[in-house]
Amino acid sequence: MRSCSSPRCETERSFMRPPERFAPDDPREWLNRAKSNLGLAKSRVPNANLEDLCFEAQQRAEKALRAVLIRRGIEFPYVHDLAQLLSLLAEYGESVSADIREAAGLTPFAVITRYPGTARPVTEQEYERAVATAEAVERLL
Repeated sequence: MRSCSSPRCETERSFMRPPERFAPDDPREWLNRAKSNLGLAKSRVPNANLEDLCFEAQQRAEKALRAVLIRRGIEFPYVHDLAQLLSLLAEYGESVSADIREAAGLTPFAVITRYPGTARPVTEQEYERAVATAEAVERLL
């Protein structure tokens, strides 16, 4: 089998390469995971439930917030409650804009909507808002 050396093949190989890994106490590792979650949230793979994609949006916001907390040297609990993580940032003097505080609204996607029958189905509009909110958290970085 011949190896492809064209720029297109090289781009495809680099796209498929996993990101460099870092120690768990390195914010870059949390950002790697947050980027992965956002990619999954935006993937719209066939047969994916919007609830599952919203879970990935919540996870993106949660891990991005944890990266900020680590970068600032702030210890945090392992909870899915984004309001609690945002409060920690505020307690340590971090300015958190209103659109980033909206990330607290993603918390139900961490548990409640993940299981059948525990909540009504997520709408397309709610899904789009969840992804946009998860993306907004990046401004803290």
